[in-house]
Amino acid sequence: MPDAPQEDDMHQPTTIPAPPTAHPPGGADDSPGAAGAAHYRRPGWLTRNVMNRLVGASTRAGLSLFGSEVLEHRGRRTGVAHHTPVNPLSLGGERYLVAPRGEAEWVRNVRADGGRLVLIRGRRRRRYTGVEVAPSERRDVLRAYLARWKFEVGAFFDGVGPDSTDEQLDAIAPRHPVLRLRAEA
Repeated sequence: MPDAPQEDDMHQPTTIPAPPTAHPPGGADDSPGAAGAAHYRRPGWLTRNVMNRLVGASTRAGLSLFGSEVLEHRGRRTGVAHHTPVNPLSLGGERYLVAPRGEAEWVRNVRADGGRLVLIRGRRRRRYTGVEVAPSERRDVLRAYLARWKFEVGAFFDGVGPDSTDEQLDAIAPRHPVLRLRAEA
């Protein structure tokens, strides 16, 4: 019988197999799903059952916290709509979603659904197609994301922050999927 996990083990990233699905159009060969095992930090009970629900409910009511929105995505096995609080980033006239915890379920669901997603704030619902940004092109997006939300998500980036070197940001880029959002008509 395996040993019970130690307390320190419960806060370590979990490695999960990368999804076998195709990436949305525009994906690159060096996309995170192409490399085998994927990085993911599972949220704790408090985050899943209290914080995400509070942020999601307030955002759906129109009270966005620091620019948060609710991501609506379809489950890849069930097709059921799921709702996840996210922090969209605007940079250089583009909008992005960054997965601070890595290969999260929402990332895998959006990939499996051809990049289709909806962002919700209050009564406003905007449809987008998310196109995955290659790890080699994520540096500026990650730097801007960390400058905006390090206080909230910095723990998931292994000590890398907005003032880190280009090499440090490039090293973590494959572990944090980034989607460029294209508005649907």
